[in-house]
Amino acid sequence: MNTLYCIIFVLALASASRAQTNATTAAIPQGKIRGPFPWKSAIYPGTEREYWIYVPEQYDPAKPACTMIVQDGLSRATGWNLPAVMDSLIHLGQIPVTIGIFIDHGRVPATGNHLGRYNRSFEYDALGDRHARFLLEEILPEVAREYNLSTNPDDRCIAGASSGAICAFNTAWERPDAFRRVLSTIGTYVGLRGGDVFTTLVRKTEPKPLRVFLEDGSNDLDIYAGGWWTANQSMLAALTWAGYEVNHSWGDGGHNSEHARQILPEALVWLWKDYPSGVKTHPNSARRMDLALAGEDWREIPLGDAKASQLAVDHTGQVFFASGSLVYSFGANGRVIRVGDAKGTIGGISFHRNGKMYLGDLSGKKIIAAEGEERFRDVVTGVIADHIAITGKGIYFSDTDDERVGFFSFASGDVTYAMLPGGPTGLSVSAEQTFLSVGVKDRVLGYSFRINDDGSLNFGQEYHHYHVPHGSGTAGVRGMTTDTEDRLYAATAMGVQVFDPLGRVNFIFSRPVNVGFDDIKFGGSGFDTMYITGEGRLFARKVKAKGTLAWGHPAKPPKPGL
Repeated sequence: MNTLYCIIFVLALASASRAQTNATTAAIPQGKIRGPFPWKSAIYPGTEREYWIYVPEQYDPAKPACTMIVQDGLSRATGWNLPAVMDSLIHLGQIPVTIGIFIDHGRVPATGNHLGRYNRSFEYDALGDRHARFLLEEILPEVAREYNLSTNPDDRCIAGASSGAICAFNTAWERPDAFRRVLSTIGTYVGLRGGDVFTTLVRKTEPKPLRVFLEDGSNDLDIYAGGWWTANQSMLAALTWAGYEVNHSWGDGGHNSEHARQILPEALVWLWKDYPSGVKTHPNSARRMDLALAGEDWREIPLGDAKASQLAVDHTGQVFFASGSLVYSFGANGRVIRVGDAKGTIGGISFHRNGKMYLGDLSGKKIIAAEGEERFRDVVTGVIADHIAITGKGIYFSDTDDERVGFFSFASGDVTYAMLPGGPTGLSVSAEQTFLSVGVKDRVLGYSFRINDDGSLNFGQEYHHYHVPHGSGTAGVRGMTTDTEDRLYAATAMGVQVFDPLGRVNFIFSRPVNVGFDDIKFGGSGFDTMYITGEGRLFARKVKAKGTLAWGHPAKPPKPGL
């Protein structure tokens, strides 16, 4: 520790001992601990728990206060000597005026005189957004009934030890729009409930605005689920490589709070450094796929009363989208214009090199082509086309319910099918127009088929390995598209997962405002803007890539690295 931290730590210990002189006691105002308060959760049904509130002497109800949420309740906070440390650091101006919420994990009582169900691992070690929702929808609104709490994510710190530590990190990871400062001590980033995947997801997912302090000791646990010491070092390596604001303190202790208590003042001062400046993202340019542009994020395109589902792009990069039976265009001038009514429920939608738009008419069980405003002709009948991809050879379409991909040949007029082990969803043709990628409903792996000279498909194999959201058996793959370097972009429940030509996810674009994705296409005048639809909304984002048109001229991508 440097001299400042040593001074802070000494003051914190002095406050904690309550053995100061009257002058020292007067110099460091002591906050109050209120509680315990009981809480019965709806998000964790049947659970009962308690929480405590630390209120600093400097709290002014007229000013929104920062918040520090601690897992494992008052016992964890006092084990860290946290109230005394906060007294001292707030007094010294090293951290802002902060209200502490020290909350226990839940327990479901059993009937009769029996042990209950302890929810600690279920709530803390699990991935997903349930715990974030528990805090945002239940606990924080309840505490805010009495205290003026800031809703700025930069004004919230979340902390924990062991399973509580991975809970704190996961909560901020899932909702960086609500939590941005994380204190993790002896963190359980191991394979108890899937937490070991974080070292991979941190590297692959675009950086989030988080500041993280890690603490652990070389004699921490080493059990069937993994080693805490090596897992925490791997987390540090991943966060550092990915460009996060991350700091750490390593010791030689075991699975306890002794070292965390010693370095707590240092950790809190660093977590709140430069406040009230916000936590920033620092993208790492050393990523294998350097796709994200600095300062560029998802922006929503107002659609009025229209609801966007599937997308298509013409040769100029103009974007079109289906909404029920209607087709709309979105131009460079920002205007959304209705361009036609197919008089049926639209599935897939795509352009062809002849300039015509082709659509899957699901209610009519056919594929139709636009011949002019409000005029369509049948191209092929008796087919279901949930998604469409068109090349010069013909039309590929996904028949989801019948678990097959169809091909309509422009040359012969015949329809042939390739079967899959599940319902196909999105389709995308490779940059050289030699392979067809297919998303598969309710499956973890996506398929790749070879496109033969006559356009037919063969040699299908489970080629793409998706990341799957916690608690789901499938990646939720919907639309797909490909760029000039033959990278596949798949709209999934986790975001846009980007594959290298060997079928491996290298990068994940996060979802905008927790919206699930439906379709994705490259558009704009330079074909360097990603457009996605989700829950009827349309979003755009400029990136360091250029899309291909399956019906255009084939691209020549570089040879993939193995």
